[in-house]
Amino acid sequence: MPPSSSGPGGKRPTLADVAERAGVSVALVSIVMRGTKGAGAATRERVLGAAREIGYRPDARARLLRSSRSRLLGVQFGLQEPFHTDLVEGLYAAAEPAGYQLALSAVAPSRGEQQAVEALLADRCEALILLGPRVPAARLAELAAQVPVVSVARRLRPPAARVHVVRTADDEGARQAVDHLVALGHRDVAHIDGGRAPGAADRRRGYRTAMNRHGLGDRVRVLPGGPAEEDGAAAAHALLDGDSRPTAVLAFNDRCATGVLDIFLRARVSVPGDISVVGFDDSRLSRLAHIDLTTVGQDIPRLAEEAVGRALARLEGDAASGGRSSEEAGPGEETVIAPHLVVRGTTAAPAGG
Repeated sequence: MPPSSSGPGGKRPTLADVAERAGVSVALVSIVMRGTKGAGAATRERVLGAAREIGYRPDARARLLRSSRSRLLGVQFGLQEPFHTDLVEGLYAAAEPAGYQLALSAVAPSRGEQQAVEALLADRCEALILLGPRVPAARLAELAAQVPVVSVARRLRPPAARVHVVRTADDEGARQAVDHLVALGHRDVAHIDGGRAPGAADRRRGYRTAMNRHGLGDRVRVLPGGPAEEDGAAAAHALLDGDSRPTAVLAFNDRCATGVLDIFLRARVSVPGDISVVGFDDSRLSRLAHIDLTTVGQDIPRLAEEAVGRALARLEGDAASGGRSSEEAGPGEETVIAPHLVVRGTTAAPAGG
């Protein structure tokens, strides 16, 4: 008999439907579905076969809601951020083997961080993993007084009590990008700033440090920018309209760099023939064949593993101490992960260099 996706009357199949199909009690079906002892091998197979035939699937969320645990990690992410999409994929890979699921809540132009976090708390998430949060550190500390909080990809100054930070060494990434460009022969390297975006200050500092170390402090040029394509486009227009053009550009992130590439393409400025361009993140956007962007890679699997690991360590520590963590009154800790440069097709030696 072919499997059915619904029970009597078109409703979702229930334990009672499985029991009727298998000719056993509802209690015995429950034992089989929970994987506990009390059912023989033949009976277990008959029950599971009946469940497959009628399309029954255990409602894991309902079972968790009836218990004292949800085993949900709440993830706040930016809906328009390709880097966040990559991170979410890594978080799933890290959480599921540990027996946890993710509840996702997006930040979008019409949906702020407060709304995103409140939705996660309403879902009874046991911990929060916040990707690039922009709220003040004091607000993060307030959240950390309710549930464990891990902030990913943002340095906290000052540190927030009980909030663990997992981030990339953004300043080092910018230094690697400048070192690469200088090694190719570039001397006029401009940086498109990230504004108030998480990581922007560190990347700006890393750019300045590297330029000064190479004796190019008098050629430092920081343009206003931001994390989106339109920010990169506006900065590219400013560069093209200026009196002198750099031979290379370090953009705040891959989205910003994509905006730069778009304007250069429209203006028939060759990349990398006329100007080299470097992004930051190594998001899947940068890997597209028609973009082929040289970029600073963030170690997404490691960031995700550390974020989930820190959240679970806090959950287990709080459970062992009856909810009174040893970190309760102290400042948060920080895990900093090294970046790596990924060289692709948007950088080359300057023309005539």
